[in-house]
Amino acid sequence: MSWQLTEEHLEDLARGAALLGTGGGGDPYVGRLLVQQAIRESGPITVLDPSEVDDDALVIPTAQMGAPTVVHEKIPSGAEPVSALRALESYLGAEASATMPIECGGINSMIPLVVAARTGLPVVDADGMGRAFPELQMETFGVYGVPGSPMAVAGERGETAVIDAGDDNERMEWLARGITIRLGGVAHIAEYSMSGADVKRTAIPRTLTLAHTVGKAIREAREGNGDPIAHLGEVLADTLYGNLRVLFRGKVSDVERRTEAGFARGRAAATSFDGEHKLELEFQNENLVALVDGEVRCVVPDLVCVLESEQAEPITTETLRYGQRVAVIGISTPDLMRTPEALAVFGPAAFGLPYDFRPVEDLVDP
Repeated sequence: MSWQLTEEHLEDLARGAALLGTGGGGDPYVGRLLVQQAIRESGPITVLDPSEVDDDALVIPTAQMGAPTVVHEKIPSGAEPVSALRALESYLGAEASATMPIECGGINSMIPLVVAARTGLPVVDADGMGRAFPELQMETFGVYGVPGSPMAVAGERGETAVIDAGDDNERMEWLARGITIRLGGVAHIAEYSMSGADVKRTAIPRTLTLAHTVGKAIREAREGNGDPIAHLGEVLADTLYGNLRVLFRGKVSDVERRTEAGFARGRAAATSFDGEHKLELEFQNENLVALVDGEVRCVVPDLVCVLESEQAEPITTETLRYGQRVAVIGISTPDLMRTPEALAVFGPAAFGLPYDFRPVEDLVDP
């Protein structure tokens, strides 16, 4: 069922998006401010349930791409993703019926809302990652047969480019990444244009609603002096993300982070509060794997999320700092993201990790 998204939803939505972004996806606080401004100028946003989208509707997802670290210095105006959408519409010779996130994490849960508010389009309550991933080919859309091309890229100075790599989504990513680097490390895109029927077949459903529900659960537990992580686990149990496991609690002891080739890459380490155990994280925009005492406890595509230990506020990879007291949790992904076809595109081997995928619920006891 469709619903109206207003300013009142944004704080919880941004918090939930930060968690589902597994440390990446861009700064949700910046995204929240952009949506807030757009709603104040243009009014509430219609969020469509995937079941309500006509099969022959043209849905064009919109997003930001680049290194999350750059967004702190190059805050977008909000016009860039609209420019990308219009450039792709012009290339296709057709107008979009709706927009949609490509991922439900971080700022990229917010960019389509900015587009929707500024254009009057509805936004579909679904996405193509069920979390955040660093590369454009890492989409359930592509896994199940929807090509990313043609795609449009827009910069902060009004530049636009259209890339058509046919059905080669990895080459599309490579070309778009090069353009993004030359635009200063961040750009806005429109890609994976598809029919409403393809949305229903290939997208992870109702993830905007999920992000809002997750953010609200954390806030309500804090306000009631409860355990936010325990409450979050109870809420997720009734969703496609049915398993939450606490992987580690401790203090960040080291962070190595660098911006290269359009990504924020690095590692982080933490020591348990009793000093007996060690955590290692590896990230490429998003957290990819969590090892405790050298053993894998959660690995992509399952979600590795770093939270502030007491309030359970999500911590992104670009804001991870020495001395932070953290709780690290793992969350299971929907079955659509665990098939052999999906793991070939965004499983551990796709990131060069020397681990086989095993579900977090099998690696860690409840």
